[in-house]
Amino acid sequence: MGEKLSHSYFPDPRVKRSFHPMSLTDLPIGIPARIAEIRGGRQLARRLQGLGLRVGSEIAILHHRGHGVVLSAGGTRVALGGGLVEKLSVEPLAAREAGTR
Repeated sequence: MGEKLSHSYFPDPRVKRSFHPMSLTDLPIGIPARIAEIRGGRQLARRLQGLGLRVGSEIAILHHRGHGVVLSAGGTRVALGGGLVEKLSVEPLAAREAGTR
């Protein structure tokens, strides 16, 4: 007892994986991607879910703001700070996959 558990949320097995996950910080501007993993606890996952971001969500970076990013997700814009951005892994989508989910 007293152990601190780390929670990691993995992609939905139904999501077709065509690329290896990469850090959101490495995703180029304008390239559509799907969130593959959230490296953090339940509280972080809930916070992101409140912003409409969860594993499987399709996103695209609109622009960088310092270490953070502004991204589009489901027709809305979301600004994320650098610390949070580092905890997200994404899979870039082929042009034919974008918008199909």
